[in-house]
Amino acid sequence: MKKLALSLLFIGTSLTIFAQSVEKIKEKNVSRIIKTLTADDMEGRATFSAGIDKAATFIENEFKKIGLQTLEGETSFRQSFSMNRIKPGTATVSLNGTILPADQVLVSSDQATLSWTEASGIENIQLAAGATFVNRYREILRANKSAIVWVDRQYADAFKRLRDASFRTRMAEKPKATSVVFILSDQVASSYSITASNTIDQAPLFNVAGVIPGKSKAKEYVVFSAHYDHLGIVKAVEGDSIANGADDDASGTTAVIELAKYYKKLNNNERTLIFVAFTAEEVGGFGSRYFSSKLNPDDVVAMFNIEMIGKESKFGKNNAFITGYERSDFGEILQRNLEGTDFKFYPDPYPSQNLFYRSDNATLAALGVPAHTISTDQIDIDKFYHTVNDELETLDVSNITATIKAIALSSRSIVSGKDAPKRIPKL
Repeated sequence: MKKLALSLLFIGTSLTIFAQSVEKIKEKNVSRIIKTLTADDMEGRATFSAGIDKAATFIENEFKKIGLQTLEGETSFRQSFSMNRIKPGTATVSLNGTILPADQVLVSSDQATLSWTEASGIENIQLAAGATFVNRYREILRANKSAIVWVDRQYADAFKRLRDASFRTRMAEKPKATSVVFILSDQVASSYSITASNTIDQAPLFNVAGVIPGKSKAKEYVVFSAHYDHLGIVKAVEGDSIANGADDDASGTTAVIELAKYYKKLNNNERTLIFVAFTAEEVGGFGSRYFSSKLNPDDVVAMFNIEMIGKESKFGKNNAFITGYERSDFGEILQRNLEGTDFKFYPDPYPSQNLFYRSDNATLAALGVPAHTISTDQIDIDKFYHTVNDELETLDVSNITATIKAIALSSRSIVSGKDAPKRIPKL
């Protein structure tokens, strides 16, 4: 009984010490960071923009002030890499000698130039009335085969939406060798000529990452992450064209900076901690994919990815949810570390949204790492998501601060080397 009493006293004292330490995470500083990241002069932090460069510089300076080290092999806090940037150009289709209106042509190609005729031997696919065009569109692209797809005119509305989206600049690690041309036409033409072009160049990208080396378990890593990019300048709504991305994901980036400061001051991490702000999440998760490729996934004990913690969750105050909760005991460990507090982590309440594989935790999770995303967003009813109205004024900074404190408290046994979440089955 005496040993039990001493044990409980130690646990209680330990929790009190940690609870006192998280009070150093101040709402005032949380507000300062997120206000800077969401300012209009950041221009919505779009990939490749001057605004995202400015945001990266700000995060670098915060890491420098905190006293973080750079990733092994890096000379600065920027983890730089490049991707193929593909800007769709023009396309011309002639059917039986007649030039087709441009709005009846949709090209999906990563090639600099494309030139086909009926003699090129390209497969023809006809989507007659009755098919589900959007689903078939995706299936055909996933098939990874070159094809000409003749689309029944009853799908004109869906065709237009997909065509409008096809003109966005996109990125690729390696341009696909196959191309697909969709033509809005009820009949397969016996004679045709198709030409299309893209502008392709190598574009620089950069994650921002800092490290606190571990003590006794320095070769074991715990990652705290968020993405700092957003949509940038978009179509104006009531005169506002800057998608500031306050909740998505300046809130998460703010958490990463604050957690770095917290653990640097605490200075008791046995495992090595990596704090990383990812780029290019909104255009394909390229930042986290590159970051993951530079790590041995077997060395990563856990990943705390933080996305959209700026508003009260559907469970009320002092609550958040964890994507993929059922895939490991990560959430159980976190909740155990929160005993004696009012905060609770729940399983993801939006399984139909497939959030587990929609954020920057996905790549490491697929490699077996207990990599989970922590969020409070009510994604099913969030009217500000991916709009110009996702601004600082829509956020509950106290909610952000409370969630950061909860992550700090709940992560402590993983950071200290006591707990290691079960591995996730590899995809």
